[in-house]
Amino acid sequence: MTYDDQDYLRRDPLIERVLISSDDLAKRCCQMGNELSRDYDGSVPILVCILKGAYVFLADLTRCLSIDHEVDFMAVSSYEGGTQSTGVVKIIKDLRVNITDRDVVIVEDIVDSGLTLSYLIDMLGTRSPRSIRVCALLDKVSARRKDVPIDYRGFEIPKEFVVGYGLDYDEKYRNLPFIGVLKQ
Repeated sequence: MTYDDQDYLRRDPLIERVLISSDDLAKRCCQMGNELSRDYDGSVPILVCILKGAYVFLADLTRCLSIDHEVDFMAVSSYEGGTQSTGVVKIIKDLRVNITDRDVVIVEDIVDSGLTLSYLIDMLGTRSPRSIRVCALLDKVSARRKDVPIDYRGFEIPKEFVVGYGLDYDEKYRNLPFIGVLKQ
């Protein structure tokens, strides 16, 4: 059984509205996959998925790539169950693969303060990759506390707490096929 975006809204009174529809997400993922495929033609980049939030985005993104690539995962935390980043980054799961002299693409669900991403770029940079680029589904520019480069941007969003398409609130709502805003 599948539900469309409006069915989810009717079933959960805590979701205020759909910010980005499932159709728009699918379209933009494929556009980003095409951009990555063009830019990395002739290379085999390693896509570093930042868990847990980016796993749905990564799954759709990899299906839109026409180039060979590898995937690895990192788990980091800076939220500790709330809706605001603490600014303290903890590495929970590190990469298994050696990224020395490799093209690395960090795949993020959302960039808000920029603190976690800045830390990751600096830390991975010490491992001597050929390049590091960032592919972020969502960019919350208005929440930025640290300027970070985003090479592939899905959508710029307002300073609201969003869920769905892998993003959660207290481990709930990752399964939504759209990006939604919770009622305050």
